[in-house]
Amino acid sequence: MTNHLAAALLASGPFADLKDKLDLYGRLVGHWRMHARLQPEPGKFIEADGEIHFGWVLGGRAVQDVWNLPGFYYGTTLRIYDPTLDAWHILWNEPVRQFYTHMIGKAEGAGIVQLGKNKAGRDIRWRFSEITADTFRWTDEIQAEDGGWFMQEDLAVRRA
Repeated sequence: MTNHLAAALLASGPFADLKDKLDLYGRLVGHWRMHARLQPEPGKFIEADGEIHFGWVLGGRAVQDVWNLPGFYYGTTLRIYDPTLDAWHILWNEPVRQFYTHMIGKAEGAGIVQLGKNKAGRDIRWRFSEITADTFRWTDEIQAEDGGWFMQEDLAVRRA
């Protein structure tokens, strides 16, 4: 029996007419292992290991991923390129903590920055940096009362 949803959702590669723009996240397609360093409050650190899976979806016009950090979160992101903005709509869905957000993602130097709001309406910034073919760093920051940024998560990610 064929899984019709998977067949309709998954794509074998990027949509050819947008390939150059889609490479921003397309270079992450594959399976990854992460080591997370979480900081739920200043000076309190928790470490955990998990995995991330990125793939092409919707006729190769989007990238979807699944993030699993057991005991902390299990969610999916749909990343859709918008040619009118020359940026990406980032839709994070996480049913364990009931956290859903819309962010805008774009290139930042050799990396990627995503800007949005958390549940409480505070500014958040998620970054992919130090990207190579086999590794990247991902950080989750929230804007502090003083206008600076507080790092909540710092992930070291390696291709599986």
